[in-house]
Amino acid sequence: MSEGLEYSLYRSTASRALRAGELEDILAAARARNQAMSLSGCLHYEDGLFFQWLEGPADALREVLGSILRDDRHRDIAVLVEGALEHRRFQDWRMRFSDRDRASLLDWLASAEVSTMDRRDYAAAVMSFLQSVEA
Repeated sequence: MSEGLEYSLYRSTASRALRAGELEDILAAARARNQAMSLSGCLHYEDGLFFQWLEGPADALREVLGSILRDDRHRDIAVLVEGALEHRRFQDWRMRFSDRDRASLLDWLASAEVSTMDRRDYAAAVMSFLQSVEA
């Protein structure tokens, strides 16, 4: 296992509708921050919901998650799963992005019968979707 490599997957609701270009600004800032902090991951945005997988050095990951928790663009933040990681899932992506135009996570989850899943299975389903979306 890589020493100190961890991951976190969270879901949150946007506190307001994003203005034109705002999501691109968020992505540019996240990519620059992640590059500087040796983080990688994937962000999916759909119907006012953010789903984000972040991975990297434990201290950097905790710092960024703390920042996200204080960010007033998010509400109802729920960490779905987190822990130690053997290897990165998004090695080549400082912040991969997907949205409903690429693939609908919400439709995919509806077909997977998430209402009968526990939190860990739900998180695994979200991660499976994030990895399956074409870059």
